[in-house]
Amino acid sequence: MKISINRLKNYIPLTESPDEIAALLTRSGLEVEGVEEFVSIAGGLEGIVIGEVLTCEKHPGADKLSLTTVDIGTGVVPIVCGAPNVAQGQKVVVATVGAKLYPSEGEPFEIKKAKIRGQVSEGMICAEDEIGLGASHAGIMVLDTDLPNGTPASEYFEVSRDHILEIGLTPNRADAASHLGVARDLQALLGKKIELAGETALPVEKAGPTISVEVQNAADCPRYAGVVLTDLKVAPSPQWLQNFLRSLDLEPINNVVDLTNFILHDLGQPLHAFDADKIADGKVIVGKLPKGTSFVTLDGKERKLTGDELMINDAQGGMCIAGVFGGEHSGVSDATTSIFLESAYFSPDVIRKGSQVHGLKTDASFRFERGTDPNMPVYALKKAVALLQEIAGAKVASEIVDLYPEPVQDFVVEVAYGHVNRLIGKKIQASEVKSILESLDIQVVNETEAGFTAIVKPYRVDVTREADIIEEVLRIHGFHQVELSENLRTDYLAEHPGKDLNKLQYRMTEMLAGQGYFELITNSLTKPSYAEKSGYLDPTANVEIYNKLSEDLGVMRQTLLFSGLEVLAHNINRRQTDLKCFEFGTVYQKTAEGYKEGRRLAIFHSGNRSSESWIEPERAFGFADIYATVERILERLNIEVGQVAMKESAPFTYGLTLKLGEKELGSIGLVDEKILKLAEVRQEVWFAELDWDLLTKKASGLKKYGEISKFPEVRRDLSLVIDKAVTYDQVKSVAEKAGGKLVKRIGVFDVYQGDKIDAGKKAYALSFHLQDQENTLTDKVIDKTMGKLIQAFQDQVGAIIRS
Repeated sequence: MKISINRLKNYIPLTESPDEIAALLTRSGLEVEGVEEFVSIAGGLEGIVIGEVLTCEKHPGADKLSLTTVDIGTGVVPIVCGAPNVAQGQKVVVATVGAKLYPSEGEPFEIKKAKIRGQVSEGMICAEDEIGLGASHAGIMVLDTDLPNGTPASEYFEVSRDHILEIGLTPNRADAASHLGVARDLQALLGKKIELAGETALPVEKAGPTISVEVQNAADCPRYAGVVLTDLKVAPSPQWLQNFLRSLDLEPINNVVDLTNFILHDLGQPLHAFDADKIADGKVIVGKLPKGTSFVTLDGKERKLTGDELMINDAQGGMCIAGVFGGEHSGVSDATTSIFLESAYFSPDVIRKGSQVHGLKTDASFRFERGTDPNMPVYALKKAVALLQEIAGAKVASEIVDLYPEPVQDFVVEVAYGHVNRLIGKKIQASEVKSILESLDIQVVNETEAGFTAIVKPYRVDVTREADIIEEVLRIHGFHQVELSENLRTDYLAEHPGKDLNKLQYRMTEMLAGQGYFELITNSLTKPSYAEKSGYLDPTANVEIYNKLSEDLGVMRQTLLFSGLEVLAHNINRRQTDLKCFEFGTVYQKTAEGYKEGRRLAIFHSGNRSSESWIEPERAFGFADIYATVERILERLNIEVGQVAMKESAPFTYGLTLKLGEKELGSIGLVDEKILKLAEVRQEVWFAELDWDLLTKKASGLKKYGEISKFPEVRRDLSLVIDKAVTYDQVKSVAEKAGGKLVKRIGVFDVYQGDKIDAGKKAYALSFHLQDQENTLTDKVIDKTMGKLIQAFQDQVGAIIRS
């Protein structure tokens, strides 16, 4: 939301700088996200002055150029001019040397002292397009003015300067969605009184079209006001109004529409102008239309009504979606001479329905959805009429219609001083509490030593409880003035923030997607037959659905495997055979203790890792590919796998089980053909399912990366002969413990089993990459580290070192 400092000064005398005002508002809860300077003409006409042409002669070296001397107030300068209409005695607009011009088209440029066809030129006499005032380049601007030479052009053209506050308005502060609303906060913050003009009478000046108003349901529209204006002339708005709208990034349209936008941003009260001559039978009916009714909005789109929208109708049908968007056929045009000006208070709920169902978000709906001031419609209407009389020549042609059968009552809130001090955490004097509330237009009555009654105007839709009243006191008193207690307690100040589980999942999703995986989102409901026929799931553990839609959606899934396989089958049947997918999902189980659920991460590989090309041959996915992905996931979460065991049972033909301590982390392997047939998958699938709940519990946050070492890396190789029963993970674990922080990477570059070594043995050729973060490794340190590794391999896995 944009707020003009100049406009705020119409309500409250401000001597503070824009930055000081921004800081005050931010501290009070209206966060100012930025302060921008607005100039009605680009560049503000800096360096451009009013001058007088003293002499004008033909340029000796060019027929179409003139040599002039121009009095610019600070002296007389020579200027070469190419305009055909330049003449002696003219008052002109002169860009002096050093001025930066912002033309209507093209890039800005700077005026420099130059020689043109041998003649010195110290400035430029300007056409309107050259300084961004119009599109004409037919000749220079000739002014009819008595202003002295040297007068800044910004004074002649009344350049408007302003500072605009960009406020990040929270949904609960509907009362601040206007200049008046922001001024109310400044009144309390600065102790300065708002100057708000009183209502004036609007006598009927000329009889016009008779417009009757009917509100069919007062709950949808508690208050509806309107007035007929005639003899107005639709034309461009005066410059002050255009400047105000442009400062808020709004494009001026015409004086009537612009005026309604001005009132909306100034007072927070949306208005709507209907062409009075287009209102059928002179009837305005506020109500709903049948479902399926066609309605064409101002943007030319035909929309089908749902029957829930509140409409402004005439005798023949809809004219406007109330509080949201106008209709194509009832709006103001250049030919309009009479209008019916509407000012209403609508129920936020009904406006929100109309806005959301048609995807229409307007400045009016933004305010109506959050709640406007039910006491503002007539005041805003009178102010708008007075301005239309001034800028459009309008005449009042009817009495103001004001249908308000059940006035909205003020909020009455009981407040205890003890609660004020307890919730704020600081004792605030009763006199200050009262002063703050009254400066916020909240009346304090029935005051005692224990507390008081607060009477809150209904435009403060967010202040309805005692805690809300206390919050109002605190934000004006200042959060920064409440000191932290010396006796901190952990019930309100945590020493360590908890893990952000959504962030962990999001980062893991980013990593997998970056490696070419597609994310799956599948249904938690699945077929009971999967558990019955899988051979490894317990059918009695199925969580059954009581009112199931079909047998295929009869139970909650116990694993992500089958729902993922169904997706793979769907793609494979459509010739998308090379697949890398993952899914975060919940699994469910019925146990003796009750129902249980848990989060899982599933990985699927199927088809080829790389397609056939001239660079490399086709290669199918293998175990190493999916295991490498699981390793990257664990590394990213700073988790070390404790135990790895072979798994040669369903759902795998073969695979591995991973453990963290005594708890199973997950399993990886090649899915058995019998399982694949249940989901009608006709090619190999590699699958991993990890316990995401356990992973997030054990994770020590996302892995942090440090500076790359400045010192060189050293490689040393070892060949070990070990028993076939010894796994690589055991070897790797021994190496990491014995080598310590110097061992950065371990690799296997050869594995041998054959007649050259003893039966029941295998040989590993290992590479060790050693590096110190702080020093260059010496031969002595390297040899000592390799000696530790050799000794550990011999002692812990019975290795024989081959030389």
